[in-house]
Amino acid sequence: MKNKFYYLFLWLSCCSLFCSTTFARSYDDIIESNEITVAVYSDFIPFSYQENGEAKGIDIEVAKHIAKQLGVTLHFRWVTADENVEDDLRNNLWKGHFLKRSVADLMLRVPYDKAYSELRDDIGERVHEQVHMFAPYHTESWKIVFNAKKIDDVSTMAVFQYHDIGVEVDSIPQFYLLSVFNGRMRNKTKQFPSLALAISAMSEQKIDAVMGLRSQVSHYQHQLDSSTYQLATNAFPMLGKQQWDIGMAVKSDYRQLGYAIADIVEAMVSQGQMKKIFDQHHAVYQTPNLYSVSDK
Repeated sequence: MKNKFYYLFLWLSCCSLFCSTTFARSYDDIIESNEITVAVYSDFIPFSYQENGEAKGIDIEVAKHIAKQLGVTLHFRWVTADENVEDDLRNNLWKGHFLKRSVADLMLRVPYDKAYSELRDDIGERVHEQVHMFAPYHTESWKIVFNAKKIDDVSTMAVFQYHDIGVEVDSIPQFYLLSVFNGRMRNKTKQFPSLALAISAMSEQKIDAVMGLRSQVSHYQHQLDSSTYQLATNAFPMLGKQQWDIGMAVKSDYRQLGYAIADIVEAMVSQGQMKKIFDQHHAVYQTPNLYSVSDK
């Protein structure tokens, strides 16, 4: 019997130890410990990536500013995107991956959308009950960059019935171009493992255009001859949502932390610092409607 109690105590102690590593921390805990862990996506130029061991990108600068304003030391949790955002939030913010039980205190590049945050499952339970999404810091959309020596103008998507256009595999642009207008652009849609490789193919004259996230496309376009490779101004019929806000998330129990960070982000947006960070990385910036201010 003594051995049974011993092993039970040992099991409970281990459970307590392992479970404690899964918990995100409160605002007071972060201030007291003098450190914060922020989850950012790996290899996601121009937002978060490593170059010669150094963390770089828009989200890296945003996280550094937040940590500085809170007066704490910053640590990064590098995240590999899972199948969907729900998996990313669960694995990195409130539960932890089964192979890596620790979680972050804050996660960047999370959709900021009321309908999405209130999404419910088949039995009426909130899908995102465990997280609090807040602080939109930029508005994202899709964009096309094209070779003006090959294409006179991209006023409509119809031109890509006749010109090759590159997309990233398993992306919304890929599904869109393969299916829209009864598949008329399917044969002209060329698929690449990454947007960077699609851009390289365009610069090598292998394709005439590339479609991707506006922030990424504009970043890569800056590296090319702007007189030859230009940003299109067309819309995307039947694509659905043309633009959306990107924000942050904390575990739902720690909204005080969210409120403190939201104030920091709002000041960054209203004072033009957020746009400055995007400009430094040559990415087009659009202010979220929440702040009711014009781009500076």
